[in-house]
Amino acid sequence: MRVRTLTAATILAVFCATQSFAQSSEEPAVVVEIGAAAERSLTEHKSSFGPTVAAEGTVIENWLELEAGVTPLFRPASTEWTADLLFKKPWTFSRKAEFMLGVGPEWVHTNERGLRSSAFAVEVAPDFMYWPHARHRFGWYLEPTYEYKFGPHREQSLAITGGLLIGIGRR
Repeated sequence: MRVRTLTAATILAVFCATQSFAQSSEEPAVVVEIGAAAERSLTEHKSSFGPTVAAEGTVIENWLELEAGVTPLFRPASTEWTADLLFKKPWTFSRKAEFMLGVGPEWVHTNERGLRSSAFAVEVAPDFMYWPHARHRFGWYLEPTYEYKFGPHREQSLAITGGLLIGIGRR
């Protein structure tokens, strides 16, 4: 329940900040990312897979975008929920191609063999976006990430997420 409340509040904050600070253009007010994630622990050498959903919006045109997302990851006898907030610097290469570099905090809740733990982490994520049409209603994204957990095991991991972009509203 905490993850849902935290995520809903974060997505609402991103949306409100986008509406308040972003300048008017043909870009979407909010971009929703729906996709799949695969993660590989560099310290435990285990892999996890699951769905992912995120929402992002522009706070300062050409300088700052915020992305809030949630990802449940599954492997045998283990479930891990992550909620993150990334601060991203965007670069637009063309009307169809964008790149963003993001960094931010992440909350990780793990349930492994009945033992529950929570930890904070930091995440670094380059984000590649492709929009087939200039109106940016639908597109594709690919986002590799590096994560460092500050929990008792100091776990490091690499992940990749990818999927569908959905542009909502106009700025």
